[in-house]
Amino acid sequence: MKDALTSRYGEQRVSESFGQLTVDVEPGSWLDLLGYARDELGCAFFDWLTGVDDPPEGFSVVAHVFNPDTREHLLLRTAVPLADPRLASAVGVFRGADWHERETFEMFGVIFEGHPHLVPLLLPDGFEGHPLRKDFVLAARVAKAWPGAKEPGESDHGSPSRRKTLPPGVPADWGRDA
Repeated sequence: MKDALTSRYGEQRVSESFGQLTVDVEPGSWLDLLGYARDELGCAFFDWLTGVDDPPEGFSVVAHVFNPDTREHLLLRTAVPLADPRLASAVGVFRGADWHERETFEMFGVIFEGHPHLVPLLLPDGFEGHPLRKDFVLAARVAKAWPGAKEPGESDHGSPSRRKTLPPGVPADWGRDA
């Protein structure tokens, strides 16, 4: 599989890490790569597709496909810019990409052009924003500080640690050699 991918997409686009083959292509070659993996490499099983926020450049769209005959896995990736995150829909190649693209659209804001029904899937009606983007501000963090967060200048100096504190009712000299 690696030789076929290298000859078609180039050595710099195919990598292997921990036995996992990965192919990176430009957005214009996304559907070609998906179709090649399905038709020529036998990766007929579409496992998942998601986005990865990669600031400041944009987003990576990643898909995992599998060849059930040879039991080989393949990770397919492309990058879309933050300013205009658009990518051709994979639904025409793998019907199972439908809900994965809807979720990626909803959570990251990546628009999958040609998708048959690109509408929100998980969030309530009227939800604004894309909650898996790294620049998305969580309202709960604005209203309530993160547990254990320290203000500038605060430290733990001077407060007793758990090891030095005895449970209530235990004599101060208990368990110590006299």
